[in-house]
Amino acid sequence: MTALRLGPNPVRRAVLSRRIRLFAAAAISYNIVEAVVSLWTGGVADSSALIGFGLDSVIEVASAVALSWQFSARDPERREHLTLRIIAISFFALAAFVTAGSVRSLAGGGEARHSTPGIVIAGLSLAVMPVLSWLQRRAGRELGSRTAVADSKQTLLCTYLSAVLLVGLVLNSTLGWWWADAGAALVIAAIAVREGISVWKGDVCCTVPHPAAAPDAEADGCCPAPNGRRDG
Repeated sequence: MTALRLGPNPVRRAVLSRRIRLFAAAAISYNIVEAVVSLWTGGVADSSALIGFGLDSVIEVASAVALSWQFSARDPERREHLTLRIIAISFFALAAFVTAGSVRSLAGGGEARHSTPGIVIAGLSLAVMPVLSWLQRRAGRELGSRTAVADSKQTLLCTYLSAVLLVGLVLNSTLGWWWADAGAALVIAAIAVREGISVWKGDVCCTVPHPAAAPDAEADGCCPAPNGRRDG
């Protein structure tokens, strides 16, 4: 007979909740710096990708603030649905802003110029964000929080964006491919739409079922059902 997998006890849940708030605070602090640098350098270099990256940082701050708000409540699960909606909408807003800037650039609205600060901030984020995302996801999975896992995906998205941004900026700087900047921005927008749809549906299927809630785990389409089957 297979034993049921129980969630963390109240003491452990309190520890995990504090960790999630701490990681959210770290994400807020870093992304504020990232947003200021990216938006400033993006404006100077007329870079759609850098501006999009900066806007993503602003949205990540909003997402982390929403997560902090959720876990400041006595019963965070009551705020989970609204927090997921806020995170999903943030992805869609990012995609809209970035797409508009990319289309403007490709239509002749301005060619992106070389940006050393942009390359530096992209490289730094590529090193920092995977670690923070892993810590967020680990705590969120153990706690069984879809919003914490969704926010970790927002942080992981920053890693992908950093890589795409870095490639676009380097190609522009070394080969003069100004259109690579706009192309990188469109990739950023596409990834944001995909993640937004996933979060909106609550499809962050990497949390653990809450104890004594196996039927709900099957019904919400996210956590594995007791017999191992997944809906959809």
